[in-house]
Amino acid sequence: MSLCAPLAVSARWLLCFGLLLIAISPSSAASTGQDSWYLQTSVYTRHFSHDPTHNERQELIGLERDRADGLLYGVATFRNSFRQRSVYAYGGKAWEHERWPVYAKLSAGLLHGYRGKYRDKLPLNRFGAAPVIIPAAGVRLGPVGVETVLLGGNAMMVNVGYRFR
Repeated sequence: MSLCAPLAVSARWLLCFGLLLIAISPSSAASTGQDSWYLQTSVYTRHFSHDPTHNERQELIGLERDRADGLLYGVATFRNSFRQRSVYAYGGKAWEHERWPVYAKLSAGLLHGYRGKYRDKLPLNRFGAAPVIIPAAGVRLGPVGVETVLLGGNAMMVNVGYRFR
């Protein structure tokens, strides 16, 4: 284990705490009904079946454009389950609850990055990029969002992000 590993985890939680403080500050209002950008990172991943080769730290960074009508598109880069740098380019739709700050989201796009002996771990990855559909559910606290993402039948991930115009 690297000596920097505990620092990386602490820095991530510190970032989450800082974003939460921004969210609850009086000057931060949620941007409802307007187009916005959403910058996010992963804070937790768990694979459903134990395999010592699985990576539980995705190092995800994503940028998403959310439109007022619920349509969205974005791109994210991350380390896949086998520590290979991967990219997901997608479009989708989010459904906001009318009274509560919760939402459901469905995205679909192309996932690139499963290579070598792991190429077939991703269905339909014959040419290096495979189509995927990813559901998510989240909560918004001002400009800060926390989202649970289901990665097929293999894993779940928790992301935290910041919304801005």
